[in-house]
Amino acid sequence: MAKQKEVVFAGFGGQGVMTAGQLLAYTAMDVGLNVVWIPSYGPEMRGGTANCTVVISDGRIGSPIINNPMSACVFNRPSLDKFGPLVKKGGLLLINSSLIDVTSGRDDLTEILVPVNDIAIKLGNPKVANMAMLAAYVEATNAVSFDALLSMMEKKMGGGKKKAMLEINHRAIEEGRKTVTARIDK
Repeated sequence: MAKQKEVVFAGFGGQGVMTAGQLLAYTAMDVGLNVVWIPSYGPEMRGGTANCTVVISDGRIGSPIINNPMSACVFNRPSLDKFGPLVKKGGLLLINSSLIDVTSGRDDLTEILVPVNDIAIKLGNPKVANMAMLAAYVEATNAVSFDALLSMMEKKMGGGKKKAMLEINHRAIEEGRKTVTARIDK
């Protein structure tokens, strides 16, 4: 039977949730896994709601639509309110504790508080909060290897204006990874 991982990245437009999901999807494809990436935007690009679903499998993916994902990475309170209740029992919920001062209240899943905005500000650029969250997800789930993730990040973000961001993205990934103390295999 195929092993499948499902995650929703959700937040306000401009928080990098699409980039985090795309980077995860590209990484999984690059290592030979089957992938679905589905974006969903609110009425505005920046400031409106944004989320994407990523499904990764070593077998066929039966449906690209996931109503109850195994995992969710939420960057703001409206995203926690919307997606927190939808995560499957026994699943994983990563919460941006820099902007969200509550938890889901659920005791039937693993909840990890990740201060991604605080990490990004400490590193000197608020735009890298998404990389810290992505790293926390990868560390908790082993969805892809960190070597593969870093390699893909260099391929996708290593040229032009983005090259200047490469080093700080590396540091954000390392800091996000450190926030996860236990690995789960969901």
